[in-house]
Amino acid sequence: MAAAPGRGVAGAPPSRRARLDDPGREPGVDLARGLAVFGMFAAHVVVTADAFAWGDPSSWTAAVNGNSSILFATLAGVSLALVTGGSAPHAGARLATDRARIGVRAGCVFVVGVLLLLLPTPVYVILPAYGILFALALPVLRWRPLALVAAAVGIAVIAPFAVAAIDADPFWFTPVGRAVSAALGWHYPFLAWIAFVLAGLALGRAGLSRARVVLAAGLAGVAVSAVGFAVVGRSGSPALSSEAHGTGVGEMLGSGGLAIAIVCACVLVGRTPVRWILWPVRAVGAMPLTAYVAQLIAWSVWVWVRSADGTEVDPYRGFIAIEPFWALSAATLAGCSLWALLLGRGPLEWAIAALARAVAPGRPASPARLGA
Repeated sequence: MAAAPGRGVAGAPPSRRARLDDPGREPGVDLARGLAVFGMFAAHVVVTADAFAWGDPSSWTAAVNGNSSILFATLAGVSLALVTGGSAPHAGARLATDRARIGVRAGCVFVVGVLLLLLPTPVYVILPAYGILFALALPVLRWRPLALVAAAVGIAVIAPFAVAAIDADPFWFTPVGRAVSAALGWHYPFLAWIAFVLAGLALGRAGLSRARVVLAAGLAGVAVSAVGFAVVGRSGSPALSSEAHGTGVGEMLGSGGLAIAIVCACVLVGRTPVRWILWPVRAVGAMPLTAYVAQLIAWSVWVWVRSADGTEVDPYRGFIAIEPFWALSAATLAGCSLWALLLGRGPLEWAIAALARAVAPGRPASPARLGA
């Protein structure tokens, strides 16, 4: 449950320190977003194990592969639910305004993602797919939770076969095909990944303010995850695989269920005093777009500086060799915390929200904004 306004980190201006605990905003959602940001940092710059095994601690780094980006996609759905009314979805003119603003945000995120492709960072940029997923969710914002869950499960089971058929087309192995794939964020195929958004949207519509609902959803997520990873994913069929970024049914169910369980756990933690200890992580989660983009820009600056004198630099191996994860994480925690305390919303989040309001003026949105 969100804390009352005015409570927060001592010494900060009341309007700033209370922002992450505004009525209607779930601290646990920001916490989950923050964890997703650091998970993606690790997936980008840490040499992780090939496969996860409970009995082998050295393999646990593999947990960030695929799961972090799927957690992001699931949180996109949760955010869509919260910004459009939560368990009491908006209707009429207010919903029309919501849809217009979300459409603007989707376009902005897509454009930012395409621009990031121009940087020398050798990563698959998720933002183009993220923008497309926001747009695809617009028609279902009024759906009931059970309908959303049914659609999510159906897509999770069927879409991997369609994605496999599409991936087999020789077009993707041509220079134009590779460029189109990058521009669409097809490493995160929206045809299948919309299932994660729908699952998150269902969770947000079910009502995050009710502990029993959150606990039940979390347990259901654990069960679905176990089926995906331990049963379906072990079948040996590529289309049913639970391999990270393989878009098999096992991964769709396993990682999707895990994402729901993580979000629910974070929401429950967000109702305890522990949320104050984790306030810096929540600050990162309140500006995930800024944190994500800043990481890639920092990486690019390193490449540019190292190669300024003509030295040939491997953008991936060279950067990984300096073990940048902890430095990036510490800088992100400090930077986002100070920004949240002194200035409020993240710069990219603020700019996109301002543009959305200008394009689609109307009633103020819910305090639990889209990653803001």
